[in-house]
Amino acid sequence: MKILACIDGSQYSQSCCEYAAWAAQRLEASIDIVYVTDLRQFEVPFVADLSGSLGLQPYQSIMGELQQLEEQKAKLVLEQAESQMRSSGYEGEITRIHKTGFLVDSLSDLEESAELVVIGKRGENANFAAEHLGSTMERVVRASGRPCLVASRSFQPVEKLLLAYENVPSCNAAVDYLCNSDAFSDIELHLVSVSKKDGESEVLAELKAAEDRLRSAGLSVNCQMLHGAIAPTLSEYAQEMGINMLAMGAYGHSKIRHLIIGSTTTEILRDCRLPTLLFR
Repeated sequence: MKILACIDGSQYSQSCCEYAAWAAQRLEASIDIVYVTDLRQFEVPFVADLSGSLGLQPYQSIMGELQQLEEQKAKLVLEQAESQMRSSGYEGEITRIHKTGFLVDSLSDLEESAELVVIGKRGENANFAAEHLGSTMERVVRASGRPCLVASRSFQPVEKLLLAYENVPSCNAAVDYLCNSDAFSDIELHLVSVSKKDGESEVLAELKAAEDRLRSAGLSVNCQMLHGAIAPTLSEYAQEMGINMLAMGAYGHSKIRHLIIGSTTTEILRDCRLPTLLFR
């Protein structure tokens, strides 16, 4: 069993490493750290600008130097990531992986034997787009066949987990995972649905069925039915109850339907400011 930690050297990489180490310790898993050099910095518009003003030969020399610098950066980022994981108390096996291209293109191979993918909520431009989610994160979560833990800016110990529930396959996959994973066996679980009052009876029955499954797996469950706008209601509940991590389905059929492109999920991920475990 292994954890795949996807880093880019950004501010979110540190918490990504800490959450990966946390999960790996609880699951007794190894960790693969992957850093991917973005090919876009070596693409044609940049080539044309430099070769036009400097000539082809100086350009080739500069490109060679830039690629060497990128190799050095990748090595340093991976070394720092491993050091961060060791500082977090992780003593298991760590493998450093450096690839060139785009992370999403290599994802199926990288995650083949992974239990969990961990990635930062935002990337290298986080400080310039504080209210936007990272484009790489979006693509990874869409493409991944594994649960994805989207790391928040800073790490905090996970003692309380909020599962935002509705009776759709992705949320039921989250319930299955929690029932069978050692990572959350001793964590206080809050199972919450947000509903309109006119459909409350059906939602309550579905919520009770999910609660029964979780309790039968030995989990401590606090079950709640809430009313209101989904994102602010969940965010307020999380803050009031001292929740440390959010779990939710990445794709649903109703209120939380479209990951990222749907305004509800985007708002939840942004406003809750919690690490978020996403399921498909």
